[in-house]
Amino acid sequence: MSRITFTRNSTRALAVSAALLVTAGAAGVAAASGEDVTRPVPAAEKQAKPREAAALTGSAKMFRKTTEDVTFTFDAHLATKNVKRPDKATGTFEFVHLEKPGGKGGWAKGRIDCLVTGGKVATATGIITETNIKKIDGGRVGFSVHDKGRGKLDRVGYSWAATGRPTGDKKLTKCNSAAPFETVRKGTGDFHVTPWNPPYPKNN
Repeated sequence: MSRITFTRNSTRALAVSAALLVTAGAAGVAAASGEDVTRPVPAAEKQAKPREAAALTGSAKMFRKTTEDVTFTFDAHLATKNVKRPDKATGTFEFVHLEKPGGKGGWAKGRIDCLVTGGKVATATGIITETNIKKIDGGRVGFSVHDKGRGKLDRVGYSWAATGRPTGDKKLTKCNSAAPFETVRKGTGDFHVTPWNPPYPKNN
């Protein structure tokens, strides 16, 4: 039986061959996935996306002991460049209040015009742009949300808490609402609040 002897050069050759096979395999996978392995990653892509100054997002139904079906949906954002101007917030809101699931009721959609968050509590207002209740069309309404975290039921409030229904009040000031007193119905959704950290003024 012949004896096989590995020299330093043959060992080095095997190592180089193995490296080339690994490289070729990785390139093949990238090519199959459509990735351009020859394109350098731009510096902008390497940087993390800038954090928003504040945000309120999510959708959920309210807990009621009646047959009422009440849903709130928010997609409100305050850009980092507007950290000192909560009245520059953008986004949308929607609420639906039906006498029962699939039954009669009112609904409204609109654009966010103010957003302030403190910790996990948010207050926002917006102008109604679409609704089946004519007298509130074009009016401002307010909302508040307490994001209580994973596994816990969030809370929601709204500017018409004392009147029982939206009034379409055009004099409601921005970012004004009642405290978040209602509770989300378990398993129907969740809200997420991004805390606002405005720069505090410094003494001269």
